[in-house]
Amino acid sequence: MAITSAIVVFAVVWFLVLFCVLPFGTPSQSEMGEVSPGTPRSAPANPRMKRKFAITTMITIVIWVPLCLAIIYGYINADTMNLYKRFGPDS
Repeated sequence: MAITSAIVVFAVVWFLVLFCVLPFGTPSQSEMGEVSPGTPRSAPANPRMKRKFAITTMITIVIWVPLCLAIIYGYINADTMNLYKRFGPDS
C-alpha cells in the first residue's frame, strides 16, 4: 500500500466517522431555550467542533490501523471485494 493510498483511506474513514459523531451531544437551540433570530429551532446551540474533530481522529486511527494492516497483509484485496463473484449465480 502506497502512502497516497493510506492517506486516501484515512480521509475516507475520517469523514465517515465524522458524520457519525456529529449528532452526538449537540443540544438544539430550542432545548437550550435560546433561539437566535433567523435560524431554525433545531439548529445546534453549541456544536463543539474541535472536540468532535479530536474524537473523530481518535476513532479513525483505531479503525484505520487494522484496516491498513489487513490491506498490506492481503486479507482485503480486489478479489475479496468482488461480491458478484462471491455471491453471484455461479457460486
